Amino acid sequence: MRQFDYSKLLNLNIPAKMYGLISKIYEYKGKQELYVANFSDVLEKMVEVAKIQSTKSSNAIEGISTNDSRLEELMNKKSEPRNRNEEEIYGYREVLDIIHENYENIEFTKNNILTLHNRLYSYSGESHKGKFKNMDNSIVQINTLGEKRIRFQPVSAFETESYIDKMISAYDEAVELNIPPLLLIPVVIHDFLCIHPFSDGNGRMSRLLTLLLLYKNGFFVGKYISLEMIIEETKDIYYQELQASSENWHEGTNDELPFIKYMLSVIYKAYSECDDRFKLIAEKSLKSSQRVMKVFDNSLESLSKSDIVILCPDISKRTIERALKELKDEGLIKQVGSGRATKYIKA
Repeated sequence: MRQFDYSKLLNLNIPAKMYGLISKIYEYKGKQELYVANFSDVLEKMVEVAKIQSTKSSNAIEGISTNDSRLEELMNKKSEPRNRNEEEIYGYREVLDIIHENYENIEFTKNNILTLHNRLYSYSGESHKGKFKNMDNSIVQINTLGEKRIRFQPVSAFETESYIDKMISAYDEAVELNIPPLLLIPVVIHDFLCIHPFSDGNGRMSRLLTLLLLYKNGFFVGKYISLEMIIEETKDIYYQELQASSENWHEGTNDELPFIKYMLSVIYKAYSECDDRFKLIAEKSLKSSQRVMKVFDNSLESLSKSDIVILCPDISKRTIERALKELKDEGLIKQVGSGRATKYIKA
């Protein structure tokens, strides 16, 4: 059986670039805490937007989706799920709410992992919800020709519970040893994925547990910026680094650095984006059109009205529409596309 000993992270040979990422994350973390204290009035909207993006992206990674209008209805709890995909989307949103509101009281234990998995499937009535797998599973890769190959063979169903117990025990010991959480959390989540303890929902559970452990260690950026969306946007790299850190995992000689580096880059990008949005919020003395123009100044891509709503959460949709018209009339931005595909870019 593979041994779990996270104390080895104390002697991990970390490249200088990774030290820089960790340092910058802590710097952003401190700035975020100041912003949160000073701009609490607009944070609720940012949290709701992040929940919607997280629910959409985390499920999309697994091929689970619905259209945007249905997603909005489900997220605002204005409609009941109509099919299997919507049941799983609804369940993800519910678990997100639980973690956001109760993370302080949710310890990283086997029973709590099972409970969260049960809630994830609480609307789909699956018999496997809240239970570890009872059959061996494989992580399969399908190429463009539809051919399948086993990318990784997880722990057997028979060994799963024992592995989870040992992983959690090792995590608790690492916390006592003050192992840096930005190193510990990615490694634990990677181990969870290699164990693959459930017959379904492992990827989504890994992302929910990532949020839980980050929150419990004081890293709250996932409340305001969707980590899941960043992972979806870099999905190919995610799978590549996951694979790189999985080689020789069963023998205990795998290299954790690729997946640690990837997760640090995700957390860093989230903090960077969050910092940009808080800076815009802090510039309340500027006219709405000036603040919207600053968004275009900082973007090389065309932006839709909904993009601006997300980036300026304290400005109403109607005010943003007026600002976009004003900037367009002044020739500062130009329209790209029409109808629902309408976007704008700096002129």
